[in-house]
Amino acid sequence: MKIYVMTDMEGVAGVVNSDDFLAPGARYYEVARELVTGEVNAAIEGALEAGATEFLVLDGHGHGAINPMLLHPAARLLTGRPLGYPFGIDESFAAAFMIGQHAKANTDGGHLAHTGSFSIEDLSINGRSVGEMGCNMLVASAFGVPYVLHTGDAAASAEARDLVPAIETVSVKWGVPRGSATGLDARQNELFNGAATHLHPTRARAAIRAAARRALERRHEIAPFQLAAPYHLISIRRKTDSEPAKTAKVEADDIIELLRRPRQHR
Repeated sequence: MKIYVMTDMEGVAGVVNSDDFLAPGARYYEVARELVTGEVNAAIEGALEAGATEFLVLDGHGHGAINPMLLHPAARLLTGRPLGYPFGIDESFAAAFMIGQHAKANTDGGHLAHTGSFSIEDLSINGRSVGEMGCNMLVASAFGVPYVLHTGDAAASAEARDLVPAIETVSVKWGVPRGSATGLDARQNELFNGAATHLHPTRARAAIRAAARRALERRHEIAPFQLAAPYHLISIRRKTDSEPAKTAKVEADDIIELLRRPRQHR
């Protein structure tokens, strides 16, 4: 049984903020990579207990998040840039996991919530507001692969269940609700949802390991998130507080083509 593992960094327990954790050269970037890799390994361990035999781990964080020296030896790692949709997923996978995923842009109480970048206020497909999570789920559904496990902050877990009600979720931290971030520029938005209560990494990993096993045991009960073609994407962006919000619109009959196409915000 082959499992696809999409990863990010902002939704991992112990990853506190952008400035100190998310990019090379930051004070705790290497700590963050270790924290992410530990949660991924916990998911792999639980999946192995449920009968999984192969893993492809996609390093989905822009600057990179996985420490390959610490990654579970059962996994292959897809990393480096440039990368684009479909990010290595295809019909050969039995199920997909999403580890360390944050909530979409403008989510009240979503720790470090954003969609692609902190300049995006909202992204919708066919009228449904989605974040990186929803986009990745739609791509997987194009190959008939269900996302069966989500781990991240509590607001992101709620977002996952809204898209896939039967999905297994693990909340490893809880952001502090502050209301809407509408109207903030990219830097203001980056700092807006910076406070959260975190699980200890050991407890987070134990919960993820157990949930990964349950998710695979229940995988036939968990349907993929799908939207019907044709697809219409609308993105709203605000880079600085001195300019008004700009909108991009993209259309396509194929979900992967939709997400690959450039977005011209005007």
